[in-house]
Amino acid sequence: MKSAVITGIVSGIMGLLVSFLVNWLLVPIPETVLANALGNGISGLMSGFMGGFIGLIMYLKKAPDKKTS
Repeated sequence: MKSAVITGIVSGIMGLLVSFLVNWLLVPIPETVLANALGNGISGLMSGFMGGFIGLIMYLKKAPDKKTS
């Protein structure tokens, strides 16, 4: 349970950083509501993917090997 919480926190922070960087560097200040929604959707997709990917990598790294002999 503790490792799941730690993995979730690290993944959330990674997602936050990716979303912040996408909105700051790639998506210009929106002129319309549609452009704002599209920019938020793109950054949400990228940060969600990055958070999930980092979480999976951390889980696979910390999970014990389940080799059968």
